[in-house]
Amino acid sequence: MSAKNQEKKDVDQVSATCLYDLLHIDTKENWNDESDEQTSSSMSDSSAAKKRLASFSSESGNELCADCGSPSPKWVSANLGAFVCIKCSGVHRSLGVHISKILSVNLDEWTEEDVDNVIKLGGNEAVNSKYEDSIPENRRKPQPDSSIEDRSDFIRRKYVMQQFLNMEEQLSCPFNPAALNCSSAGLNSVVEKKYLNSMCMHNISQAFLNTRKRKDAEVKPARKSNSTAGMVEFVGLIKVNVVRGIDLVIRDVRSSDPYVMLCLGNQSVKTRVIKNNLNPVWNEKLMLSIPDDIPPLKVVVFDKDKFTTDDYMGEAEVDIEALVSAAKALENGNANEAEKKLAEDKDKPNVNKNGVVKLAERKAKQEVSLKLQNVESGEIVIEIECVPLTQ
Repeated sequence: MSAKNQEKKDVDQVSATCLYDLLHIDTKENWNDESDEQTSSSMSDSSAAKKRLASFSSESGNELCADCGSPSPKWVSANLGAFVCIKCSGVHRSLGVHISKILSVNLDEWTEEDVDNVIKLGGNEAVNSKYEDSIPENRRKPQPDSSIEDRSDFIRRKYVMQQFLNMEEQLSCPFNPAALNCSSAGLNSVVEKKYLNSMCMHNISQAFLNTRKRKDAEVKPARKSNSTAGMVEFVGLIKVNVVRGIDLVIRDVRSSDPYVMLCLGNQSVKTRVIKNNLNPVWNEKLMLSIPDDIPPLKVVVFDKDKFTTDDYMGEAEVDIEALVSAAKALENGNANEAEKKLAEDKDKPNVNKNGVVKLAERKAKQEVSLKLQNVESGEIVIEIECVPLTQ
């Protein structure tokens, strides 16, 4: 090959390489721009949703706790639509998410759809017009300074036993497939009719039962419940990020459908189910109230089954006393005291050695890798943050 032809070939190769690089850089830049735009858009949407929720929470009726009247409630029951204070939110959590799913107006992430659902429920005025229509004369709503026993008793009567509903509401038949987010497709008319009739009969019998209970309550003084669920003072909140699972056990044929349940005292919350994965990544944040007598945080893993009881996949416990103690000191503006408490607790045998408490950005955090007990294998990685009551 002549020197002239070789030179021409080299020039063509360089040109082609430059063109490829230019196209590649342009594509990469465009991809990065799109990624940044999506992230920015997501953050913007969340921020806009929170602003709408904050605006709705300041409207008439929502500026006071739906259950006790405390000012500026910062928590909302997403499925009831009620804005409640920190003390009443602890009682709501003890009812279970099937009754009341409590979220923070400020701390939790909100989508436009979530906010739309809360707004559609109508806020505190709509909630109380339904659940407080017929309060007996001898029973009073809790006040901001009421005891936790009074709050718990009233809230359970209001939302769980539904003793204060009006008769028309109780005798109505709201149970239908659409209301239960359940499609009627595939059900024949006979089955559907029987189902709806049975729901109506149940609702009517429940209405008479509530009426009887209401009359009894008017005649007899209220008895104190033997249950201690919810009847405790709360000293703070913990936000638990369930990060991931490692080498979980097989409970189905080849894999498992794991989810994690967190328990603190009488409260329990759980993550979503991840299908067919022994090394699932949840990155799901859950909130729990901290009782005055601080119990360990219990972490239990289950395999979700459709037709049988969910299979057990192990459990573990985390001592959170050191975390709470340090967070209290930080909240009082005493970082040195928080460091001192952590140094004192470090050598105690009951402090979880896998999860050292760290102080950063005036927050107390604990990262824990938990080896699951009573099973062949498995670990759960979680991050815990103590949240001040003022948030």
